Amino acid sequence: MTVEQWLNNDELAITIWKNKYRFEEESLDEWFKRVSGGNKIIEEYIRTKKFIFGGRILANRGLSNRNRKITYSNCYVIAPPEDNLESIFECGAKLARTFSYGGGCGIDISNLRPSGAKVNNAAKTTSGAVSFMDFYSYITGLIGQSGRRGALMISISCDHPDLEEFIELKSDLDKVTKANISVRVSDKFMEAVIQGKTLILKFVTDAGEVITKEVEAYPIFRKLAQMNWDYAEPGILFWDMITNWNLLSNNKEFSYAGVNPCAEEPLPTGGSCLLGSINLAEFVTSQGQLDIISLRETIKAAVIALNEALDEGLPLHPLKEQRESVRDWRQIGLGVMGLADMFIKLKVKYGSETSLRILDTIGHELIMTALETSSELAEEYGAFPRFDRDGVLKTKFFKSLDSGDMNDFRFQDLHERIHKYGLRNSQLLTCAPTGSIATMLGVSTGCEPIFATSYTRKTESLVNEEKYYKVYTPIIKELIDEGFQEDSLPAYVVTSEQIPYTERISVQATLQNYIDASISSTINLPESATVDDVETIYRLAWEKGLKGVTVYRSGCKRGAVLSKNPTIKECLKRPESVEAKLIRFKNGSENWIAFVGLIDGRPYEIFTGINNIEDFPIPASVTEGEIIKVKDSLGKRYDFQYTDRYGYTNRLGGLSRIFNQEYWNYAKLISALLRGGIELDKVVKIIDGMHFESDTLNTWKNGVKRAIKTFIVDGVTSHEVCPDCGEHLIYEGGCTICKNCGFSRCG
Repeated sequence: MTVEQWLNNDELAITIWKNKYRFEEESLDEWFKRVSGGNKIIEEYIRTKKFIFGGRILANRGLSNRNRKITYSNCYVIAPPEDNLESIFECGAKLARTFSYGGGCGIDISNLRPSGAKVNNAAKTTSGAVSFMDFYSYITGLIGQSGRRGALMISISCDHPDLEEFIELKSDLDKVTKANISVRVSDKFMEAVIQGKTLILKFVTDAGEVITKEVEAYPIFRKLAQMNWDYAEPGILFWDMITNWNLLSNNKEFSYAGVNPCAEEPLPTGGSCLLGSINLAEFVTSQGQLDIISLRETIKAAVIALNEALDEGLPLHPLKEQRESVRDWRQIGLGVMGLADMFIKLKVKYGSETSLRILDTIGHELIMTALETSSELAEEYGAFPRFDRDGVLKTKFFKSLDSGDMNDFRFQDLHERIHKYGLRNSQLLTCAPTGSIATMLGVSTGCEPIFATSYTRKTESLVNEEKYYKVYTPIIKELIDEGFQEDSLPAYVVTSEQIPYTERISVQATLQNYIDASISSTINLPESATVDDVETIYRLAWEKGLKGVTVYRSGCKRGAVLSKNPTIKECLKRPESVEAKLIRFKNGSENWIAFVGLIDGRPYEIFTGINNIEDFPIPASVTEGEIIKVKDSLGKRYDFQYTDRYGYTNRLGGLSRIFNQEYWNYAKLISALLRGGIELDKVVKIIDGMHFESDTLNTWKNGVKRAIKTFIVDGVTSHEVCPDCGEHLIYEGGCTICKNCGFSRCG
């Protein structure tokens, strides 16, 4: 079978496979074998399009032996930053490292003190939790370049005093452009909205300072709806439902730290989402019936395959906290796609009562088979390390699977099995967006309805003249091939804007009954929709037991930015070679060296390490050269090339190989700031705010700061103030001096 045959000669699908998931020039058969990890059963399900792994597994599995630093997990949740600068910037370093391995991230900033709170430094009061969001957004955009995947979700609790500032943040279209944002909404908040009550937003600092803010609940709620109507963000996470409707709600050792960028995976600190999806469109027989037996077999095989990928990928997570979390909790995320296609094949209208009954059957089969398989794996390999038998069996989620029928032997057997053997996984089901993989297989994404019956695609002829042609959604093309016309399709064919939002919520709620994680699904509204409509969606979503909801109104202001040419400055793509300056400095008693890459005379990146003659046989007279980016079969590296006093060209290979890994990580973070075009003085300020437990790291940091200072133009005002007279210091010759009293940081 060729890729053209497998993907039905669809140009877009083939392009996705070749550009996103194929490694170099491997054949389709080679790809099937690589991504299946030797599992013949799952290989066959992938070939027949009944199942497909998430994108990171498709792209990365089996490549670690080629010296590639990659992950099999689509996304992670990073430990929420603590209320100090050290932790805030450490969180940034973790983001950068995770992005560089191909994983997206979620972080929650609820632990950061609100604006106006006291701090014990020159600023006297803090700029607040929201002020650090652009920093995290910068990192996401920068590390997400050159084929790397940068995706970020930032959340905050509805109890935080900076809540209103957070909600309004994205009304500035230049703010936090590389992150999704969501509010963690509590039941208490929603009840206060409905009852017209006030709320006390409260934060207590480590020093004991109490910051409170009394607000009316409904105006805050209205502002949430207004912002979403106008700018498509922030989203809403119903946090009490998230924390109470799962298999770990009774486990006192467990807590969710945040959600992944698409919000379908609530996760603990370090938790990852290892994804795979059942293609429901392939389980409709030629007689128009749902093949439950085949579906059950595929679910079982998928759970086994995801556990195999989890074990194989355990050493490949970028951070220690991630490796430990995945080891202890073993979350997997099996979901669905092709739901809308399945309904059309069954001749059932999406959102109808009949569709909900079918979905109820599918959801029940998904969770029961997944739990049974996970327990069978636990019998063979052991339960996940933090398994709490009584806790799992007494959760609201698990108990809801009991029909109450004494003849429900399947539930009784499952209960006994889990009691005896436990579960291999603490989290099993989710419903991801599946955008790329579903498009590649030619089916509807996730649990979404089809977006449109057809769309227009642009191409160029041989004479470079633009041509436009109509492309039918694959399932609609099948109907047209059967003799239907696009303007007279059967009544059971509906698109996203034709389905009332009440029915969209009912579909999501029915599926959520059986999903122990969450669901990523967007309710698409026409431009004519009102703010009141958004309010109603939020209330109904909460009442129906959704864990979150995303709304997108056609014609909103953020949509215009996304569809046109944004004014946000894109980062300059790194040339193959950049000019470099060498700066030598002391780190304690050790001699260190910094390689500063320059573009147009401005620092673009920095590499640092001990100036060891064995590692750096560079004459002391050499102060400049080139940093060259090299990509070969072993991966990517950076070499330093210089000309010695005799005119000979010399090359030092693999700067990243030579340097200490920890310093390398922080240097990458600083390089990300430089590449983002942030003013050098602000970069110095950020570096100055990084404090480490290690004295060696702190003195190294000071050396890096001095190296960057040498490139700041004389006369620029520093963020530092003179300790003698209180005036701001001025940069001069790479040092900071006071023009008022003559004080100098350089002595």
